[in-house]
Amino acid sequence: MLQVKRIYEPYDEKDGFRILVDRLWPRGISKEKAHIDEWEKEIAPSNELREWFNHDPAKFAEFKTRYKHELQGKKDLLDAIRRKAQHQRVTLLYGAKDREHNQAQVLLEILKK
Repeated sequence: MLQVKRIYEPYDEKDGFRILVDRLWPRGISKEKAHIDEWEKEIAPSNELREWFNHDPAKFAEFKTRYKHELQGKKDLLDAIRRKAQHQRVTLLYGAKDREHNQAQVLLEILKK
């Protein structure tokens, strides 16, 4: 099972295996408080794409297209997450304030295909 969660929400054992999918470490979160099992910087949007998007909902459709294009070269990482999710709950963690327009939502969509 796959789900997304903002890293600033309280840790819950029901989250299962927790993967941070941001390129940058979230501000104000200690490693202990984060309860991260894995930090997959490589699966996060490139710095160029992240900076271009700048969490602007008006750019989300184009961001999604560009991000999916970047992920085409990350098949092994995506497959590893899918395999984990077959046996346990996997939570994709992100730091953005916008719960709908972020890379974790795009990843969730791709991983569920």
